[in-house]
Amino acid sequence: QVQLVESGGGLVQAGASLRLSCAFSGGTFRTYAMGWFRQAPGKEREFVACISWSGGSTYYTDSVKGRFIISRDNTKRTVHLQMNSLKPEDTAVYYCAASLPTPEVLLPTTPGEYRDWGQGTQVTVSS
Repeated sequence: QVQLVESGGGLVQAGASLRLSCAFSGGTFRTYAMGWFRQAPGKEREFVACISWSGGSTYYTDSVKGRFIISRDNTKRTVHLQMNSLKPEDTAVYYCAASLPTPEVLLPTTPGEYRDWGQGTQVTVSS
């Protein structure tokens, strides 16, 4: 059974950086596309970024392009989200997710395309 554990959240000021990490266990990591989602209070969970199983392809939601970088280390079975130039509107609980076993979907962007989720880590950006 796949387990995902996020870390790295915190409280920062606008303009600062944070690096989120997600540790994967219980499966063959290199066969899963991985994604980051976030959910702010009163809002639906939204897609942030995803990375293909090989790490060769990435995709971002428009609001974080140029500021966030998703990466993965298949030997360490971890995925990271480097968040730069943080804004108050980035405040949310951030979730790591592992995709469904559908290798034909290289970069899944919807929650329904993911099977396993972490518990989330809080990111708060003050103005």
